[in-house]
Order: sequence, then C-alpha cells, then structure tokens
Amino acid sequence: MKNKLLIYIYTCVIISTQTFAQTYVADVSKKGTTAATFLTIPQGARAMGMGGAYVSVVNDPSAMYWNPAGLTKVSGIGAYFDHTEWFAGVKFNYLAMTFNAGEYGSVGLSFTSSDIGEMNVTTVDEPDGTGEVFKATDIAFSLGYAIALTDNFSIGITPKFISQSIWRMNASAFALDMGVQYVTPFDGALLSMSISNFGSKMQLTGNTALVLITSGENDKVPAEYQTDEWSLPLNFRVGIAYQPLKSDLHKWTVAIDAQHPNDNYESINVGTEYTYNGFIALRAGYKDLFLKDALFGLSAGVGVKQVLVGNVAVSFDYAFQQLKRMGNTQKFSVGVNF
Repeated sequence: MKNKLLIYIYTCVIISTQTFAQTYVADVSKKGTTAATFLTIPQGARAMGMGGAYVSVVNDPSAMYWNPAGLTKVSGIGAYFDHTEWFAGVKFNYLAMTFNAGEYGSVGLSFTSSDIGEMNVTTVDEPDGTGEVFKATDIAFSLGYAIALTDNFSIGITPKFISQSIWRMNASAFALDMGVQYVTPFDGALLSMSISNFGSKMQLTGNTALVLITSGENDKVPAEYQTDEWSLPLNFRVGIAYQPLKSDLHKWTVAIDAQHPNDNYESINVGTEYTYNGFIALRAGYKDLFLKDALFGLSAGVGVKQVLVGNVAVSFDYAFQQLKRMGNTQKFSVGVNF
C-alpha cells in the first residue's frame, strides 16, 4: 500500500510539473525569433480573400505555397502570378508554373521575391546619410512534386532554396514543404495537412561584419562580428473544406484551418467562397482568429474564373486584407491554364 501511494504521488507530481511547464511555455510568444519571415506572407488573392483557410481548398499553382498535394488538382499546364502591396511600401511578387503528367504526378516551379526599394546608408557621424544607398532583398525558389495515390488521396513535397540579403550581408537556407489532401466519405468533405519551411537555420555573413578593433597598443586589429543562427518560420496546418451547396449554377464552400507556427501562438483561419455559374466568385474570411495581439483580421475578395482566350483559360482575383495596426493591404493574382 505504501509503495502504491508513493507511485501515485510521484505520478501526480510528474503530471502537474508537465502541465505547468506546458502552460508556461504556451504563455510565451516567440514573435520575432525566426528568419525569412517573408515566407509567412500568404500567396494568392483567392487564399487571402478566404482568410488564409486554404490548405484544403487549394487547386491552383499557389499550392506550391499552401499545400504541395494540391498540385494534382491543376490540369494540363498552369501558370500563376501574384502581386502583393504590403505595408510600408514593401511589394512581393510570386510566380508559379505547374505541369500535370497524369498518373505520373504533377511537377511545379515557383519563385518569390521582394521589392523594398533603395534606402540611404546612415551612420552615427552622418545621420543624414553618407551618400551611399543599400537594398534588402528576399528570394525563394521551389521545386514541387505531387501524386494522387488513389482517387481520394494526394501527397506532395516541395524542396526550396531561400536567400536574404541586406547591404553587404547575406544568408541562405534549404527547406522542405510537405502536404496531403484527402477526400473523405462524408459528402466529399476535404481533410488536409501541410508542413511548411522545415529546414536549416539562417545566419548572416558578409563584409559588413568585418571591423577593425583596438587591442592593446594596436588600434587596427582585423576582427569579424559573428551573428546568431535563426530558425525558419515552421508552420503546421490542418484544414477542412466542405461544400454545403453544389449545383451547376451555385457553389458555396466553407473552410477552416488550424495552424501551429513555431514563432507565435496557435490560431484559426476561417473563410468562405460563393461561386455563380462557375464564373464570378465572392469571398470573405478572418485570419488568425483567437490569436492574441493578432496583426490580421477581416478579409474579402472577388474573382473571375475561366475566361477563355482561344484555348487558354484565364482567371483574375483580387483581395483586401485588414492589418489592424499597419494599415491595410491588397493582393492581385492572375492564373492561366493551357
């Protein structure tokens, strides 16, 4: 009896300790602790209009960003261009191309870049500028592959190369995105999961870190500042999409995504899309629901689907996203399918 009591007390202590530790860790936000945060900026006006609840919905070349398994939903040859007017005058461009080889799977290629513009170099002695200018750039290349293992189950993988530079310093990393999409037996509801930016750490190096210091009687000893390594913004998403209304004339989709990033608290994205006659789409959503001090909020968008230009189908999408403390942002996307 004594031994059983000790075991019981010990078990309670362990459980209580773990619960306290988990609660404590959960209360600590990790904002600003990752590199390459441009990888968290959502791609595609349709996705933004739906509040980022897109991991199950995606069926266009932006699957290279959201869920590689979605590449299997793009027929023939697809091309996609996305332009984002971000806050503080920052602009982002995203270009993706895909090819569906049928039973052999689908391949894709994407390129993401930022345009921050030139800035003046300032120093303590010359706060108004030295006459020099510098740039900060973000670039990511992705190569994806996805295959439908059954009529209802698809899997995809996307290796990527990431590079960031500012003035004479730069950093690079390799990462991997993985995802699955499953058409459930429950009236065709889609269940999906994806992991984004699982890869190496980034560390800035370059000539800016080379300095001359004073050591004893020597006042020009060459030295180099060493920067820390920072993890990539890893994110795990689980999403469900369902169409409560689906006819030849009307389609209504509702979607919800739960996300678990390594640099913030967990949150939920919700979105909806109504499509009339397969041509006009209206969208609305809310990003980062239940997230403490969330930057994002309501979003809305509109799209024109499948405009035929000869044998080419062209789609246009626009979205508006509320940024609570940084102004609002807009996104424009064009998709082409051959």
